[in-house]
Amino acid sequence: MSATTRTDHALERLVFFSDAVFAIAITLLVLELKVPHLDKGSPDRAYLAELANLIPSFAGFIISFAVVGVFWMGHHRAFALAARYSNRILGWNMALLGVIAFMPFSTAFFAQNLNQHVPAIFYCATMLAAGALNMVVVRIATGPDMVDPEADPAMVRYARGRSLAVVIGAVTALVLAFFIPAYAQIGLASIGLWRRLLTSRPTQLG
Repeated sequence: MSATTRTDHALERLVFFSDAVFAIAITLLVLELKVPHLDKGSPDRAYLAELANLIPSFAGFIISFAVVGVFWMGHHRAFALAARYSNRILGWNMALLGVIAFMPFSTAFFAQNLNQHVPAIFYCATMLAAGALNMVVVRIATGPDMVDPEADPAMVRYARGRSLAVVIGAVTALVLAFFIPAYAQIGLASIGLWRRLLTSRPTQLG
């Protein structure tokens, strides 16, 4: 049986465990959206006012859901190129998952304290830590110790370029957090721009 067809159970367990942590973290984000409690018979405008007060939390949920989703997609893409397990990946991957699991707290802290420097910087620093750890994990997973010998080099470059784009986008957001904290999360939108600048989309991705 060839190396590319043999099942690597250690790699499978790592991927399954990682997927579970991503799924739990992305689910916990919604728990930070506290349901308003009003007296029975309250007027409609009172309900609308309570929902309006939750707009920052809604925005934080949407953006962080998307960001965690981006991290998961990058993780999935990198490990799809791997064919064997390496002990080098374990500590870095666990550190990444620890930061991902911490994101619901940093998201809630930021969303409930908009326009404040410390919460914005804290949130963006969390994103930067996740981005940096993700970049290391992607490079190990697509490196010589783990990568499938038959993996397309263009796909490897694409996966690595995307991971770098996340780091630069997080740095952009962190800089904004120092000067304009209310717009810190907008900096994360620059990830797409950096990705276009740093990567060329492989033809098999369409």
